[in-house]
Order: sequence, then C-alpha cells, then structure tokens
Amino acid sequence: MGEQAVTGADGAPAPEGVPDPGGEDAAAATGSPAPGPATAGMTADGAAAGEVEVPGAGMTADAGGATGPRSRSADIVPGPGGVMTDEVGVVTGELTLRTDFADGLVSLHVQYKDADEWYAVTGGSAPLADAAGLDAVHTIAVGLLHRPEG
Repeated sequence: MGEQAVTGADGAPAPEGVPDPGGEDAAAATGSPAPGPATAGMTADGAAAGEVEVPGAGMTADAGGATGPRSRSADIVPGPGGVMTDEVGVVTGELTLRTDFADGLVSLHVQYKDADEWYAVTGGSAPLADAAGLDAVHTIAVGLLHRPEG
C-alpha cells in the first residue's frame, strides 16, 4: 500500500504524524457527529454500564457488574454456643460462613458444610458504604465465629 495524504476538516493538510484525537475531522468529512465516549462493559438488560473509580490508577473503568453482589466464604467451626440464625436457631459443627455485599449492605450467612441451605446469621447485617470493605468485614466475622478450640 502506498502513502495517503492526511487532511483536516477544512481540507488543509494535517500536521505530519498527528492523528485527530477527537475524531472531529473524520466526522466533518462524513457529515456524522463526532464519536463520543464508548464503553466496553456488557450488560444483560441493555442498560449502559456505569463507571467506577479504580483506586490508585487515576482512571475509571466500566462497572460491568462491579456494583453487583459480591461474596466471600470460609469454612469455620464455631465455639460451644454455635451460631444463632434467624431461620433455625443455633447451628453447630463444621459450617461454611458466607459474607455477602449487595446494595450497600453486608450480610452474614452460614450453612452446614457442603449442604444446600443457607441461614441468615442473627444480627449479621449492616450498612457498608464501599464494597472495598468486604474483605475486612469477612476477616473479622471469621475471627469472631471460628473457635475450633472452644
């Protein structure tokens, strides 16, 4: 392929090797509006993905579900008093603790290890302003509930 001349919207030659950063020259030549910001985020419902801050990176990224539910889990053995749940009362023995974050709320659930049913830990929900705190809340919950020695 040979070289091609690069011209601006007014037909004047563009500076050598400098692309049109906003796309205005190409838009003016075709009569279409200049391209706007685009998102690479994918959604199932057709709604545009929001943006979230990427701490320490100085940029934003597509939310693409980043604000949706998140969870952490760990196997625990509670002390002699077990774990009180809303649905079935006290559960004891080998359990799995799940810490969930959704819609600004963190909540704790337990299940008998490898069972299907999850139970809400009594008093185990609280507002959490930022999903970044999920790991800390989960670590604290495991530290409080995991008492294999009694």
